[in-house]
Amino acid sequence: MPVLLPSTAPLLGPCVRVGLLGTYPPKLCGIATFTAALEAELIRSAHEVTTVVVTDGDQPAGQAQRSDMLINGRSDSVRRAARTLSRCDVAIVQHEYGIYGGPDGEEITEVLRQIECPTIVVLHTVPSKPSAGQKTVLEAICESATCVIVMTSAASTRLSNVYRCDEEKIAVIPHGAWEPSRFQHDSRYRRSGRLELLTWGLLGPGKGIEHMIDAMSLLTDIASHVRYTVAGATHPKVFARDGDQYRQALLQQTWSSGAQRLVRFDDSYRDIASLARLVESSSMVVLPYDSHDQVTSGVLVDAVAAGRPVIATEFPHAVELLSGGAGRLVPHADPVALATAIRETLADPFALDDMSDRAAEIAPSLSWRHVAARYIELWRTIDSGTSGWVDACSLTSLR
Repeated sequence: MPVLLPSTAPLLGPCVRVGLLGTYPPKLCGIATFTAALEAELIRSAHEVTTVVVTDGDQPAGQAQRSDMLINGRSDSVRRAARTLSRCDVAIVQHEYGIYGGPDGEEITEVLRQIECPTIVVLHTVPSKPSAGQKTVLEAICESATCVIVMTSAASTRLSNVYRCDEEKIAVIPHGAWEPSRFQHDSRYRRSGRLELLTWGLLGPGKGIEHMIDAMSLLTDIASHVRYTVAGATHPKVFARDGDQYRQALLQQTWSSGAQRLVRFDDSYRDIASLARLVESSSMVVLPYDSHDQVTSGVLVDAVAAGRPVIATEFPHAVELLSGGAGRLVPHADPVALATAIRETLADPFALDDMSDRAAEIAPSLSWRHVAARYIELWRTIDSGTSGWVDACSLTSLR
């Protein structure tokens, strides 16, 4: 059964001084989006927020030099960032290996050692087979942190089984999602007769787009009834290394496979409102990811929160979130299974509405409003010294 937050968010109570540490827009990465969304919701809820932005020192165009920055590779910046965060009631630190300086991002461990207020570290990645360096860094983080947040029960189990981490420090709070103004069911599909499939996010190897293109080539006999849109720019790190070769290879694949009439690419920049409209215009979201290891997917959470049925490969977060009926799971790297799932959905005109209903049941517990409230509730239980505070802030199962 899926793991969910309680349906009613707790009251946020008096103002809390919250320090946030993570990457930040306009940097294109999921951590930046997460930091900005959590910041916005905490401010909307009348809390005082100080955000320290992690950077390599080369700010993206449009981002001015900020006074509150952690510049990787500079020990003086580590000290300043720690002092800034220590002036808060609680510091919420985003962790992903690739955003901090040093081997395996080890500089974050020194930041945590110098922060003098309670720290809540949010783990966006928990590798099942870490390198020796990754394991050392993550265990040092768990040692220093007051509390460690993971976003799924699969990640919690993995953290306990693979790493030395005090289980009493681990709490589960999901990735947040926007709150759509409405849930649109798929009666429009029954009017138009065309299934609008969508994958969005930064493009790069590992997203499984190749398998989905091959799946679409198996559906040319029903070309008028299905269309697949791939929305998103090439990942900045991929582009810096290879230019736009990856996107061009995908475009070439659509032609060589015969799927060119069924697949379109859209690399337009989209703000949250524009992306929400795009997602709501789709019939289903497809996440054909290659990873067998992925315990957190912000795109998956946003899709379900928007009431969209999902077809996904069997990565841990998808198995956990979709097992209640909000989507369909398929094996990895299997175009035939993807094509079969699409055909079966087309054959059942009520399948989309049924999956949308299940997604709509989950959606309220995934909103940033509820998620931000959970972080504040966690801080209050830490601050009060309440026993069993991790249990109080962990997710509860749907009965």
